[in-house]
Amino acid sequence: MKLKSLLEKIGPGPIITAAFIGPGTVTVCTLAGIRFDFSLLWALLLSVVATVYLQEISGRIGLVTGKDLSQLIRGQRGNKLAKSSTFILILIAIGLGNAAYQSGNISGANLGLSTIWEAPVWDFGKVQIQSGNLIFGILAFLLLWSGNFKWIERILVALVIVMSFAFILTALLTKPDLPSLLSGFIPSFSSEKFPTIVALIGTTVVPYNLFLYASLVNKQWKGTQDVSLMRRDISLSVILGGLVSMGILIVGVANPSESLQSAQDIARGLDGVFGSGATYLMGFGLLAAGLTSSLTAPLAGGLVICGILGWNQEIKSSPMRVMMGVILVMGLVFSSLGIRPVTLITLAQLANGALLPIISGWLIWKAKDRNLLGRYSNSPTQSLIGLAIWLITLALGVKSMMSVLGLG
Repeated sequence: MKLKSLLEKIGPGPIITAAFIGPGTVTVCTLAGIRFDFSLLWALLLSVVATVYLQEISGRIGLVTGKDLSQLIRGQRGNKLAKSSTFILILIAIGLGNAAYQSGNISGANLGLSTIWEAPVWDFGKVQIQSGNLIFGILAFLLLWSGNFKWIERILVALVIVMSFAFILTALLTKPDLPSLLSGFIPSFSSEKFPTIVALIGTTVVPYNLFLYASLVNKQWKGTQDVSLMRRDISLSVILGGLVSMGILIVGVANPSESLQSAQDIARGLDGVFGSGATYLMGFGLLAAGLTSSLTAPLAGGLVICGILGWNQEIKSSPMRVMMGVILVMGLVFSSLGIRPVTLITLAQLANGALLPIISGWLIWKAKDRNLLGRYSNSPTQSLIGLAIWLITLALGVKSMMSVLGLG
């Protein structure tokens, strides 16, 4: 099969992989490996199951109704106060949140680059500009501003392939002990592990990806005849993302140092044990993770904001370009000047903690609505599985908000 034909058969699933494997995921997974060896692999497996379940519903609703989630929420009848509160929560969690996290995405790409080449820092007295961050921010801006969605999609698919190859091959180079690795899929709990378990699942089950996939499926396919293609697309993509996350955790286990604080440190720490090849692979993976998230965060933010406010969601439209531009520019300014927008991040974390159980509960409820989905609605067994997954998202949301508020 020719490469062009193969690319045409790939759906938007890899974009979801690109979105949740960002610098934050790389750091959380590597530190989980350092601190707890293989013992939390089961948490990543659980996160893959939950993500496939929720993302499939998102895609199914998108294909059957021809609308994305923000449009459906906007068109819902009911209590105006509840509806307005949900709008505000979504705008804060995804609009402001993606702008705040964009800084970390751009910085993450630059951290990956720095394992290979240190981009200069321009010193202007009290102001220092990270040139690497500036380069990646401008690159993301130009790609999105072009409005050529097919090109953006193909670039993201290529970067996901590079990222997956880099992280999984690095994990194989470490030659993990197979019995120890397999034992990591047996659930184990402790108060010490719980925050990391929450972080591992929380980096995979991401609210804005639920909105993003429902928007993208209608750009790729048309109608219910493609539901089976969508299911295969999202299942394979999320499973690939889960394998990448597991590979990153395995790399963390292999690192001999106990004082590592970031994925960049892990990349450099591999040099003395496995040679410079492993360091460069990890660096390329981190670079690809940062760059893919730098593209998907503004795209998702723009789609959600425009959908909620009833604006044109075409990527070349003025509202989309303005919204994507605002998110990109904020991230670019914060990252280039080395500013960490603590207040914005805190507010976004609180909003995301509240939004995750609300939006997942709404999705599971809508999935059993025969008036909406007809024969594509959930069976009682699927709804029961959904209830178990919703309880997980509720626990994640509550724990996330408690952590932000300093309550646990």
